[in-house]
Amino acid sequence: MRRYGKHTDEDDIRQRPGRKGTRPRTNIRPKHEDAAEGMVLTVDRGRLTVLIDGTPVHAMKARELGRKAAVVGDQVAVVGDLSGKKDTLARIVRIAPRTSVLRRTADDDDPYERVVVANADQLAVVTALADPEPRPRMIDRCLVAAFDGGLTPLLVLTKSDLAPPDKLLELYGDIDIPYVVTSREELENGSAVARVREQLDGKITAFVGHSGVGKTTLVNALVPQDQRRTTGHVNSVTGRGRHTTTSALALPLSDDAGWVVDTPGVRSFGLHHVDPSRVIHAFPDLEPGTENCPRACSHDEPECALDAWVEAGHADPARLYSLRRLLATRERREGD
Repeated sequence: MRRYGKHTDEDDIRQRPGRKGTRPRTNIRPKHEDAAEGMVLTVDRGRLTVLIDGTPVHAMKARELGRKAAVVGDQVAVVGDLSGKKDTLARIVRIAPRTSVLRRTADDDDPYERVVVANADQLAVVTALADPEPRPRMIDRCLVAAFDGGLTPLLVLTKSDLAPPDKLLELYGDIDIPYVVTSREELENGSAVARVREQLDGKITAFVGHSGVGKTTLVNALVPQDQRRTTGHVNSVTGRGRHTTTSALALPLSDDAGWVVDTPGVRSFGLHHVDPSRVIHAFPDLEPGTENCPRACSHDEPECALDAWVEAGHADPARLYSLRRLLATRERREGD
């Protein structure tokens, strides 16, 4: 006869074998000390390609990671079949802490942020000087996202054979951002590629730009086709054979000299996620002047201490103007 009540123990409770919910739960997760470490190269509908000791391995996120997602550039720990052969699948069991994060939202009123690339050293903002016309607001937004995420920005200006770069460069001279100017002819003869390459060696560089600026053309010139094949092809073909990037893809430069991350072309770059207080870190000559700012200062209000800091000669007024212009992009839509 079975007893129920205060004297009941687990042996007295009938349980149906295999019934959902009868299995004891635990917060203990396996340590996977034998997991191999690698870098995420691509993410496509829940399937990831991870480079482990030179071999691209197909993997998916382990259930124990919960809602935490891995993105291109993440350093991860992987268990399972690491052969990289067709129809094999390993599991990502850990994601290492990130050194930098490039994030964006679909629009300024979209609260859902999307991590585009992790652990990149710099962000190459590619824009055409003509055809299509440059969009300074888009550039400003990319710069804010770079400063906020811990990436060093780099301007890459294409199609200088159609328009001179001087007017656009004047807007960013006071921010002290490195830049490279290229033309179609220079891309064809390789001289532009060599100049861009100098800025990329030894770094992980994410490339961003809206459609038509020549971003993917430049990436194709930087990374030989045989290296693309070793990491998988994640491009789609549209129109008259034109290739357009549909998801982020990490590609190795030759001689293991760095990485290029080609990202999809963007029509807008929302900054809903950006904390304006972090953008000031990109202006070391102005940052000490914020000590006397009121709490939660926007750095563009009557009580802001930066005006007095500049008037005292600690920084150039043009630098303060540049900071405030960038911060204003957080409150202004890209088309304004």
